[in-house]
Amino acid sequence: QVQLVESGGGLVQAGGSLRLSCAASGTIFSINAMGWYRQAPGKQRELVARITSGDTITSADSVTGRFTISRDDAKNTVYLQMNSLLPEDTAVYYCNADVKALLNMLWVRRDYWGQGTQVTVSS
Repeated sequence: QVQLVESGGGLVQAGGSLRLSCAASGTIFSINAMGWYRQAPGKQRELVARITSGDTITSADSVTGRFTISRDDAKNTVYLQMNSLLPEDTAVYYCNADVKALLNMLWVRRDYWGQGTQVTVSS
């Protein structure tokens, strides 16, 4: 019913920038929130940044001031602008969306996840 298509990951040097994009598609009634999570090898998945439909933004302390989350409602797309990247930012980044969508001919609300995009920051 809903697909999240991610793009923008890659390899950059420390201090560089990347912009991640995630577009939600499907029979969507509303999106309550969209955000980015990341998981490094051997570590738990953690919230990077999240933005709600009411424009409430939550971000990890480790990225505050360096990363900026934004969205384009017309495109059902969320972005993560990542500046001043550090090797510690290396992880698989996953897009998440809290969506009310059509499923089995009913409107249901659930989380959807993208497949993840690799971000690697070299020292």
